[in-house]
Amino acid sequence: MSEAPHITLDQWRALIAVVEAGGYAQAALALHKSQSAVTYAVQKIESLLALKAFEIQGRKAVLTPTGQMLYRRALALVHEASDLERAAHLLSAGWEAEIHLAVEILFPTWLLLDCLARFGDESPRTRITVIESVLGGTTEALLTGQADLAISPRMPPGFLGDPLMQMPVIAVAHRAHPLHRLGRELTARDLRGHRHVLVRDSGATRDRRALSVEVDQRWTVSHMASSIEAVRMGHGFAWLPREHIREELATGLLEPLPLREGGERLVALYLVLADPDFAGPGVRRLAGIIRERVPVACAAR
Repeated sequence: MSEAPHITLDQWRALIAVVEAGGYAQAALALHKSQSAVTYAVQKIESLLALKAFEIQGRKAVLTPTGQMLYRRALALVHEASDLERAAHLLSAGWEAEIHLAVEILFPTWLLLDCLARFGDESPRTRITVIESVLGGTTEALLTGQADLAISPRMPPGFLGDPLMQMPVIAVAHRAHPLHRLGRELTARDLRGHRHVLVRDSGATRDRRALSVEVDQRWTVSHMASSIEAVRMGHGFAWLPREHIREELATGLLEPLPLREGGERLVALYLVLADPDFAGPGVRRLAGIIRERVPVACAAR
């Protein structure tokens, strides 16, 4: 059995506060404690570990190299303890009051709503906030803690996820578009003289490489519906998810462009839990419903 720690979380919090507030007096104000209590907490750490965490320079307490290491480890320890308490509260209270789900817009809307409805039947009091995102926006929602769960086309560093589905994305234009009148296979050169309609990456840091082709004319919109409507009206061509334009393809209003290469792409979508260790029962159940429903829906379509 490991030895119980001699230093309390409150003492580590005092050390962190001295660093972040810039001194003992300022830390005391931030912690609503007396300055002597903060000083004693830090001195206790130094005494127990037989080291110096701070040295006084003028009126400021400055970290020693050893103190810098302690500060970094103390931050991790305090954050881990806070996460543990939060998870325990969630579990003791039953299912979460609110769940935030980030969803790449390629994922079929009807399928998302079907999964949410099934979850709502089991947990009607849990509120769901859906963050509809594009490319880097889904990753950003996970990295910044905005999402408890995500359906993402990318696997962010440090996260683990399950493959969910392959989404076909095809190059299309209105049936009367000039590109269809060429009556032959198309190349990237053929596309350059025509307008490309695409949906903007919703992440704060946008990847310019996500642009599919180099063209002279481009409309960039924020929503998939706007992109589809622009192409429906004949204003340009676009790569669109086959699932989102089934009706237009069936009626012949939109037709796939006969590109020599790159006319159809498969985009992998992953189901990613923001924090599997501390995910509440509601997040786990919603993830379970999505995992159960997607293969059935894909087979049926």
